[in-house]
Amino acid sequence: MPLQQDLATRLADVRRRIDLAAARVGRLPDQVRLVAVSKTHPAEAVRAAVAAGQTDFGENRVQEADSKIQACAGLPIRWHLVGHLQSNKARRAARAFAWIHSVDTVVLLEAIDRAAAEAGCAPELLVQVDLAGEATKHGAELDAVRDVFEAGTRCRAAQLAGLMLLPPFFENPEEARPYFRRLRTLRDDLLTSGIDPRALRELSMGMSHDFEVAIEEGATVVRVGTAIFGARPAA
Repeated sequence: MPLQQDLATRLADVRRRIDLAAARVGRLPDQVRLVAVSKTHPAEAVRAAVAAGQTDFGENRVQEADSKIQACAGLPIRWHLVGHLQSNKARRAARAFAWIHSVDTVVLLEAIDRAAAEAGCAPELLVQVDLAGEATKHGAELDAVRDVFEAGTRCRAAQLAGLMLLPPFFENPEEARPYFRRLRTLRDDLLTSGIDPRALRELSMGMSHDFEVAIEEGATVVRVGTAIFGARPAA
């Protein structure tokens, strides 16, 4: 099957599943943003997905994204950084991405904001929360999350927009449900404590194997790669 036709079929199936998951809990499908995670896939695949109507694309690494963003210049794309970001790459990320999902320290937040102010851009930022406690995953500890949001009130250019989660991987997606629920509860607790609702309007959680459960638990952004682009190319 030609690449464009294959991607269009996969995208249509993912959107159908999003619609069904939202309907099961009385939500509207347009309350969920689909980010097609194109990491390790070529610019050709991104262009085929754009032709099928996809707008939001996620990348894990700034360096890989740079060349892909250039190759897709002129297309109607919002680029999301969904992978871990080191402070020394904050300047490049602030200029390249409309959304950064992986803010986990006050230092990183401030570095992104400085770079955004210098570049005259205003990226939307999500605070990645560590609920998994796994050494291979990043994220702010629960007792540090509020500090990041308080620092966000001092930003000049970048804008905090919500929370992001990477739960442990489970073969059974239902086992991830408690983690999604905990992130939603954390959002609600932060709202109750007085954090500006505009800084907590998004919950980025759910990937190819569990995005339907995440939507049922309140996800407003799902990050789907394999279900759209297929298996990642071999290294």
